Formats: sequence, structure tokens, C-alpha cells
Amino acid sequence: MKPVNKKRRERQFMQIEVGKTVKGVISKITNFGAFVALDGGKSGMIHISEVSTDYVRDIHTYLNEGQTVEAIIITIDENNRIGLSIKKLLEIKKATRQPDEYAPAGKQGQSFEDMMNRFKTESDEKISDLKKGVESKRGSGFIKKNNK
Repeated sequence: MKPVNKKRRERQFMQIEVGKTVKGVISKITNFGAFVALDGGKSGMIHISEVSTDYVRDIHTYLNEGQTVEAIIITIDENNRIGLSIKKLLEIKKATRQPDEYAPAGKQGQSFEDMMNRFKTESDEKISDLKKGVESKRGSGFIKKNNK
């Protein structure tokens, strides 16, 4: 029966491969990273440097035990230890987004000409306001009184 169990275990590890996105639950947090319980009884580790694109001083500000996370497999070593990364997954998702997804509100679907016309109108208004402010300051000088 041992060969059957070995084949089953090999089949389970074949489903896990570098570059694949996986979901799991944080089972333990340490100073250097978080351990994630994956499907099939496997576990992986997210190093503290792979938690966020920002500098992570305290991993507890980003992750909690029992939290469900999605990560990408970045390494599988000779001992079948699985290295995971939330940061790389976020970078991949950001790079594959459609441009309109992260365009500022109200600007999705505008043509280049519409954006240029709006920019020109806003610029003209700002220049006009500046000119009015400068002209009003020029006329506010001291008035000389006649000394007789």
C-alpha cells in the first residue's frame, strides 16, 4: 500500500507548481513571515519581504492568523517547501489590469481630444484668475496726499 500513498502524494504535488495562484489560511505568524495552510494538507510560507509592495516592519499589521489569503507560488525547493508571495501576485494583477480600471473617476472612456479640450479650458480659467489677482494688487499702492 505504500506505493499507492506515494503516488497519491506525488499527484498532489504535481498540482502545485511555480507561478500558480493558490488560496490558503494563515496558520502561524512569525517575525520573518507567515505560514499558510493550503489544500491537500500542504503548507507554504510567505516571507515578510513578500507580503506587500511597501516596507513591512510588523507583519501583524498586514496579516492575521485565520485570515484567508491569495498568493502566487514563487519557489518549491528540493524538500518540497513552498514559497509564496502576495506582493508578486499584486504586481501581476496591477500589470494585467485594463487602463480604464485605474483611471481617475470621471475620465474613463474620454477621448484624447476631450481631455485636451478640458485641460485647455481649465488652464485658461486659471490664467485668467491669476491675471485678475495680479492686476488688483498693482492698483493698491499708496496714494500721495498733497502737502500744502
